[in-house]
This record gives sequence, structure tokens and C-alpha cells, in this order.
Amino acid sequence: MPKPALAPWSGVTDIARAGRLIVVLMLSALGGCASLGNTAMSTKDSEALYAPSQTNLASLSDVVKQHPDDPQAYNMRGSAYGEAGMDEQALADFDKAISLDPNYGQAYANRGLVERRVNKLDAALADYNKALSIDANYAPAYLGRGVVYSQQGRSAPALTDFNKAIALRPDDAEAYYNRGLLYQNERQHQFAVDDFSTAIGLAPQRAEPYVARALSYLALNNNSAAASDLDQAVQNDPGDKKAWASRGLAYERLGQKDKAAGSYAKALNLDEKYAPAVAGFARVGGRVGQAYQTF
Repeated sequence: MPKPALAPWSGVTDIARAGRLIVVLMLSALGGCASLGNTAMSTKDSEALYAPSQTNLASLSDVVKQHPDDPQAYNMRGSAYGEAGMDEQALADFDKAISLDPNYGQAYANRGLVERRVNKLDAALADYNKALSIDANYAPAYLGRGVVYSQQGRSAPALTDFNKAIALRPDDAEAYYNRGLLYQNERQHQFAVDDFSTAIGLAPQRAEPYVARALSYLALNNNSAAASDLDQAVQNDPGDKKAWASRGLAYERLGQKDKAAGSYAKALNLDEKYAPAVAGFARVGGRVGQAYQTF
């Protein structure tokens, strides 16, 4: 059965009052960019950004010095700078790569990713469009452009781009994850669950799709499934305060207040001012200094 057109935003109607604040805040946090900060998820091949070390950056800088007219050298170092959060340096390298080769589609897409992250959405959109004008089958550019459309609230073109990215790269977990977020934000939770499940199958080590699927399970009142997903999420990423607070909500709904309090307390240990955890801990009668079960 084909998936329907995205429904307009309808607000939270099927979430219990006690959990509304947490679910809404977390859906908002998850609905940002994918690349996978912002609770976004990044797979190694999706937008060509790699986790660098200082040694790698130094080596890439040596390559640039040895090959100052090689656009690929600048693109590679720019990717490393981007993953390190060194946005200005990344943009400078992508600019240089493009000046050396105006038809370097991957450099446009990589620059678009950094521009998107620093909220230069119009510039990012232009770069993704340019990348696709160079290579109409470049899946990462469809994925990146879809995320920009999502951030702009343009659900229909975002869905089209995510569908295209998936058709071109059916093994890309990030594309399914982002399409799932789009369905989730439109309250089409069963379709969201399906996409998050596929993302989990492709990238089971990541916490983000487990958290996202759990939020849709909570919206569908499948609290036990949500708790199971969040058990896995906090094991995959013990430093994810959203996962711990969501887990608190799931166990709160299941009536396991001690385990809920433990999860909220863990979130508060990570961020003592995190509002969903503060509210949840109070709801279940949590007490500062008391020991609580988490597993």
C-alpha cells in the first residue's frame, strides 16, 4: 500500500497529559538536521564527513601543501574540518576546491552540509541544487536538500528528495532516519516506525533511530516497545540525555516509577537543568541523593 501524502500538522492529541511536555520537546529536538549535532545521525558514506584526529588533519594539510592545485585535497581536508566542527576552515577549503574545479559536485554537497549546520539554509539549498545539476544521481545531495526542505517546513519536496535518496542508496540508514523524522513530525507514526526500523537494521550501533522510534511508539501508546528501544539507546550512547529522559517517560507510563526515576536522574546527572527530566523526576516523586534502579 503506498504511503499517503503528508498530513498537515495536527498537534499532540494521543499523548497522555503527563508525558506531553517530554514528547513534544523531544520531537522538536529530533526534527533538526541529520548529520545525524542536533540529534542528527551521520553515516560514513552519506555526506562524506569523517571523524578526524589531529594527526589526520596534519596529514591532510601536508597533502594540501604538496598538491596546492588539487581540489580533491581541499575537499578531503574540508570534510575533516567539518566533522571536527571547524566550520570556517571547512567552508574555506570547500570554496577553494570549487574554485579549482567548478564542476566538483561532492564539494558543493559537502559545503551545503556545513552551511546547513550553521543555518545558512539558502546557501545550502543553492549548493545542493548545484551538486544535483552536475550529477542528477548523487544521493547525498538529495538527502541534504531534503533536510533543508524539512528545516524550512517544506514537507512535500523533502519527502520527494528522501524518496529519491533511498531509491539511489537503499543501504543509507540516514536517509530512512530523516524520512522517519518527517513522518513523525507529521504524526504519521506507523510510517515513521517502519523507516526507523530500517535505519536500525542498517546502523544498529547508533542511538538516534532507537530514540526516534521510541518516541513514535510512545505516541502510539506502545509503551513497552518504547522502553525496549530506549534500553538499547542508552546502551549505545550512555551520554544521551534525551534518551534517558524518554526512557523515564516510558517506564513512568508502565508504572515502574523507581526505574523511571532512575532514568530521569541519569538525565539530570548529564544536564541538571534539562526540563523534561526535571519535570519527569518531580512527577514520579524523585528525591535528590536517593539511589534508583536504572536496569
